[in-house]
Amino acid sequence: MRVLIVEDEGDVAAAVARGLRREGLAVDVAGDGREALVKAGLVSYDVVVLDRDLPEVHGDEVCRRLGALDSPPTVLMLTAASDVGDRVAGLAVGADDYLGKPFAFAELVARVLALGRRVGRQRPPVLAVADVELDTATHHARRGGRELALTVKEFGVLEALIAANGCVLSAEELLTRVWDENADPFTAAVRITISSLRRKLGGPPLIETLPGVGYRIGQSA
Repeated sequence: MRVLIVEDEGDVAAAVARGLRREGLAVDVAGDGREALVKAGLVSYDVVVLDRDLPEVHGDEVCRRLGALDSPPTVLMLTAASDVGDRVAGLAVGADDYLGKPFAFAELVARVLALGRRVGRQRPPVLAVADVELDTATHHARRGGRELALTVKEFGVLEALIAANGCVLSAEELLTRVWDENADPFTAAVRITISSLRRKLGGPPLIETLPGVGYRIGQSA
């Protein structure tokens, strides 16, 4: 899942980003509304955690413009205001959920994950291909009933490939979906992760490489 944190308080943004990354999410950060709109125009985010009181472009306007995108993200709006009218106004401009500051981090994570499950949107919580099952809610992966000890990135890559339903994903697409804006596009991270994932999956081989094109779940899997 790819998430954008839009928050002008740097310490808060960094803390939220670190926490969500520990949950296995790919997270980018924007410090104001203008930067958020630029990034959202380049990357298709699943969830945007949006502070309402932003410099450059107000959070309400950011929310409206996000909703006008071809593939709009779900939006969790944050605000320090506790007034009911303020919360209603935030939802009225297109936010999908609302959380007041200060907030419990565990609640923020739960809400982001819940919003992320709406993306796509009727994708089942358990993805399956051949004898592989991937539970996206609990982050458990099994093959033939055997538990697979996958890293966060290995799980993300396998999830993206299974969800692609046989379509080819390039290394660049996998970087975009599983890593974040800090990923070096020239890195061997995808190739190394695919290699490790294949080893853990065992046989028969599940992931095909199409040289110069990308990766897919094999048609015979």
